[in-house]
Amino acid sequence: MKDGQQIRFNGEGDQAPDCEPGDVVIVLDEKEHNVFRRRGIDLLMQQDITLAESLCGFHQSIQTLDNRTLVINSLAGEVIKHGDVKCIMNEGMPMYKSPFEKGQLIITFSVAFPPDNWISHNKLRQLEKILPKREKVRLPSTSAEHVEECVMKRFSAEDERKRRYQQQRMEAYDSDDDEGHGGQRVQCAQH
Repeated sequence: MKDGQQIRFNGEGDQAPDCEPGDVVIVLDEKEHNVFRRRGIDLLMQQDITLAESLCGFHQSIQTLDNRTLVINSLAGEVIKHGDVKCIMNEGMPMYKSPFEKGQLIITFSVAFPPDNWISHNKLRQLEKILPKREKVRLPSTSAEHVEECVMKRFSAEDERKRRYQQQRMEAYDSDDDEGHGGQRVQCAQH
């Protein structure tokens, strides 16, 4: 059943002599769960894995809503990328009026990458030998016109919001200056 669905028991309400009894109506109120979200008869969840698990395989357990334990695994060599989606058939919610048919358990994987500077330069060189080769990119000569080498920094949505706010304030301040000083004066024509 789903959120808001009603179960009606006709004639089971308050009963009194010479009165027709009312109905008892139960309205289902679905509670949020800390692991699973529902989409129809499917259950959705996010599973966090490490970079090592993503590349080298893993075994993890999932506690189901009916207190069973599912063991999921990824075999060595099967790379699970950040955002990959997998499913387990018949581990979702039971179908209404057909409890032996169930939806899917849909798992979205979130790969936790290590923090900056987590590995030494020597180990990075070793790791680079193991991983697929980087594609060679032909760069223009730095002495050529219109070529600039840039350094990227981490983007912060909060810093960007502050920067835009400051920019809007400065633009508003500048427009006040334009209106108050040096603007053209207009005189009415006299007859």
